[in-house]
Amino acid sequence: MGFCGIRECGNRPCWVGHYMPCHAGWVGPTVPICIYGFFSMMRPIEPFMTEFLTGTYKNLTTEQVNRQVYPVWTYSSLVFLIPVLLVTDFLRYKPVIILQGLSHTTAFVLLLVGSGVRSAQLAFFSYSIAMAADVAYFSYIYSVVQPSQYQRVTSYVKAAILLGYSVGALLGQLLLSLGGVSLYCLAIVTLISVTISLITSLFLPMPKTTGSLFLKGSLSAQQGSSGEDNQESGSQDAWVKSVIAAKHFGTMFKRLALDFRKCYSSVAMLFFCIWASMGKCGFYQVAGYIQLLWVYMEPGNFTAFNGAVDGISTLSGAAATVAVGHMSLEWSVWGELVLGGFTFLIAGALFLMDWTDNIWISYSCFILFKTIYMQLSTICTFQIAKTLQRERYALVFGFNSFVGTILQSLLTAIVINTKSLKLTITSQFLIYASYFAAISLLFTVRGVYTALHMQRPVGSSQTEGDSNLPEASRL
Repeated sequence: MGFCGIRECGNRPCWVGHYMPCHAGWVGPTVPICIYGFFSMMRPIEPFMTEFLTGTYKNLTTEQVNRQVYPVWTYSSLVFLIPVLLVTDFLRYKPVIILQGLSHTTAFVLLLVGSGVRSAQLAFFSYSIAMAADVAYFSYIYSVVQPSQYQRVTSYVKAAILLGYSVGALLGQLLLSLGGVSLYCLAIVTLISVTISLITSLFLPMPKTTGSLFLKGSLSAQQGSSGEDNQESGSQDAWVKSVIAAKHFGTMFKRLALDFRKCYSSVAMLFFCIWASMGKCGFYQVAGYIQLLWVYMEPGNFTAFNGAVDGISTLSGAAATVAVGHMSLEWSVWGELVLGGFTFLIAGALFLMDWTDNIWISYSCFILFKTIYMQLSTICTFQIAKTLQRERYALVFGFNSFVGTILQSLLTAIVINTKSLKLTITSQFLIYASYFAAISLLFTVRGVYTALHMQRPVGSSQTEGDSNLPEASRL
């Protein structure tokens, strides 16, 4: 939060998009949201979640975990993303972030005290609410900093959650391997960490104006009509009120439809959104089921270095994310080609993970996979944010997450929950590798076309070329 640089807001804090000095404009809100992200992701039990569920603590079978427990959070996230998408901007982000912290805390309480498949499913149901609320975490920071700082703050808030996950994974590995600490104690440490994040969320600065472009107009119209009605009469018939409310909701959804058209009218931004959605789908499928692949490869000792591998991969991803924040590249020209080329490396790493029987090669490929994904995800995030007005952040990021979750649900239903297929875990990873290979082909072809198109002489197609630049206008 900072004060208006052009004095239009007087001595009051500026929240309406005017210039804010750098020392007050982005550091203040960035620090607490990074602290929240760090502790919300510092979860030492997660690299060993499969062992925790299938071990003596919960006594579930690998088949139950694979087909009954893990798919719950995918399907539930799909249900919760729509309401979260619609209310995040209107509630001004902070309440949704608090809900995310509360959901994380509830999930790990249920994992600690519950037993059986139903209890585990309920825990992952609560966890899915937190997953759906991720849009508020990433949209919040864009509502309180200037567009010129988007690339930097995006790298910081992403690095915070990656660093938190890395510290949690490495801490879990050290406590388990060197300290002889039980998995149940790791779950307790995780609960303490997410509780700290919940407390931190209460102290986040609250944006002073609603960012919801399509709700803002409806609410102001409703307030205006309510004021007129109050002047004319002290009470109004309930049926009349319902008609007015229906009219306002109709207006709201019309504005929502117009917003979607404006936000996705840029072809360049559309492709970044496509990668964000498809990449999210593939990443969570791989990360969610990688422990089962390692169980298959090393059934007697699969937890030996799970935490270390998760920690190292996340730490390298955090370093790559921060590096992206300081890279100077003409992303409008080379961005899609970069996505296509590095996605090819992701596909290659997954193919090798599927074909090898060596657990160390699998570990190395997973580190490479996660590092590259985190870097490319950060590129997509700040490129999308640079193209939008701040009122549309949660709308676009939420819709991208929704599309990604739809794809993930379809992939889960086909690959995991189709009883007729009964694919092995190695066959599942072969499909995931082919999925990323298809993404790589799409973006490589598109990237070559864009690079050639943008490198044409200025006089030949300047107008057409400018229309594709993500920075050309703010939608």
